[in-house]
Amino acid sequence: MNDTLVTLVGYVATQVDYKETPNGPSARFRFAVTPRYFDRRKEAWTDGTTSFYTVWARRTLAVNLAGSVSVGEPLVVHGRLRVREDPPDGEGHRWVSAEIDATAIGHDLNLGTAAFRRVVKTDVPLMATQEAAVV
Repeated sequence: MNDTLVTLVGYVATQVDYKETPNGPSARFRFAVTPRYFDRRKEAWTDGTTSFYTVWARRTLAVNLAGSVSVGEPLVVHGRLRVREDPPDGEGHRWVSAEIDATAIGHDLNLGTAAFRRVVKTDVPLMATQEAAVV
């Protein structure tokens, strides 16, 4: 396995975009990461340049993400880094974007508290139980 695994600490920058696809649930959001360092000349903490990543979640992680995360919340994201370069546009500009195919996402507990609730898995899909109740 030659994937580049990364762990990022930052903030949710956009609303989670959740979709049901033929391959299962999928969710994405933009994630802002700003490094912070101590500037010895100013003798103060200083923010560095903010980097933005598109974070993708699939299957169960996507469902749980959509029900748990809001804009502005601090998160820790772990997953595979993918750098994508689009071909030049009509004006010759090249676009490079960084994406994370997440394997784990959680709230940063250095900045607040969270209440974990385990998801109960059932053998029968939720839609099938609702249809049976209607009949």
